[in-house]
Order: sequence, then structure tokens, then C-alpha cells
Amino acid sequence: MILAMIIGMSLVTMIPRVIPAFVVDKLRFPNWLNRLLNAIPYAALGALIFPGIMNVIPDKPYVGLIGGIVAIILAYFGLHVIYVLVGSIVTVFLFTL
Repeated sequence: MILAMIIGMSLVTMIPRVIPAFVVDKLRFPNWLNRLLNAIPYAALGALIFPGIMNVIPDKPYVGLIGGIVAIILAYFGLHVIYVLVGSIVTVFLFTL
């Protein structure tokens, strides 16, 4: 019984994830919809990252903001994501000393 439930749950989870991989290539969206869909990952990242930036140190939200600004500046110059992360981490570390 438990094995049947596990297999059923895995199928119910897998099917909605696999079908779009085969269908999306055949669909043609208008340009405005393509731009909207391409912007969604950035909006989702912003919604996930910003609250974390504000709560790096609960008593000092400016430390997270400064680290976020440093990350934005480093990313603007086109640095690799590892350098952006290390730069923002070092900045937050230096402001917490």
C-alpha cells in the first residue's frame, strides 16, 4: 500500500513537470509575452533575496543593504557570480566587525 502511494505521488509530481518540456518547444508566444516570461526569474529572485538582505543582522538592516548594493555594483560590471557573492559576503563581514 505504501509503495503504491509513493509511486502514485511521484507520478502526480513528475507528469506536470515533464509535459511542458515537450510542449513548450512547439508553442509560439507573442513578443510581449516572451519578455514577460523572461522577466519572471529576476522578479522571483528579487522577491526571495530582498527580505534576506534586510534580515542579515536584525538590529542593523543597513549592513544587508550595503552588501546588496555592493553585489549590484559588482554584477553591473559583469563580474562572475562567484566574485559578486564573495564581494558581498566580505562587505557584510567587514561591517559586522
